[in-house]
Amino acid sequence: MQLTDVFLALGQEAFGEMLRGVSMGKLRTYQLFDRLKARTHLTKLSSETLQKASSRLWRRLAGGDDELARDLSQAILVCHLDMIVAVLDFLKVPHQDGFFAKDLDAQAYFQEGWSQRVLERFSGVYPASLLRFYAGHLAWELHVAP
Repeated sequence: MQLTDVFLALGQEAFGEMLRGVSMGKLRTYQLFDRLKARTHLTKLSSETLQKASSRLWRRLAGGDDELARDLSQAILVCHLDMIVAVLDFLKVPHQDGFFAKDLDAQAYFQEGWSQRVLERFSGVYPASLLRFYAGHLAWELHVAP
């Protein structure tokens, strides 16, 4: 599975919702601002220009631009570290402020049905599209079944 598939499975409307949640301040804090600006081919990166470019970015994702998908996913996720921490704590996955070791043996923490349990537990707390995206991203990144 490609990371673009995680975005495409959610649909264009959910993609637009997630872009609206991207904070330029958080991008700067995590040193992702310039990288995302270059990857999105925007002369000026702001919340407004990112939202205006959503259709064009969606087409690039649909065309299989996995590097764009990687940078957009990082941008979206760093803006929602509170959700990530809550989900990882719920699943009892060891992490440090939402980040876990890349060599983590994930199988022990992601038993069958984990994504459904996450969706049920955090329904109404966080947007459903964001939760589904994070679950899909975890499945992609850790090579576990959703």
